[in-house]
Amino acid sequence: MLPLLKLASDGREHTNMEAAEKLADQFNLTDEDRREMFPSGQTKFSNRVGWARTYLRKSCLLESAGRARFKITKRGCDLLATNPAVINNQLLDRYAEFREFRERTPLADRATAATDAENGQTPEEFLTSHIPSDSPISCR
Repeated sequence: MLPLLKLASDGREHTNMEAAEKLADQFNLTDEDRREMFPSGQTKFSNRVGWARTYLRKSCLLESAGRARFKITKRGCDLLATNPAVINNQLLDRYAEFREFRERTPLADRATAATDAENGQTPEEFLTSHIPSDSPISCR
């Protein structure tokens, strides 16, 4: 999440696609890494950038600037001024808005999701594997 917030630190509006491309370049991802897909057709890297953006937005560190656009907030600038080594869920828990966002998920599901995340499972993979196929809820 930290590289995404640093990307937005210029104060300009950024598109989701632009952010994913710049971060992929920054991390020196290979073409193969960039093309790795979920069955849904979304690339894994853009999915992870999307979740980072969501968590930063739910913490009021980024804000929406229109469809598929975002920019940094004063809170985001203030956090970067402290020069954090990493931005993770533990750090984001200092913000009431983020805690409220996470607490909307039942405790048992959060524990399972945390275990799945430790095993490398993304939120989309978690949802797909935990929603019965005959459920009216769809992840796609």
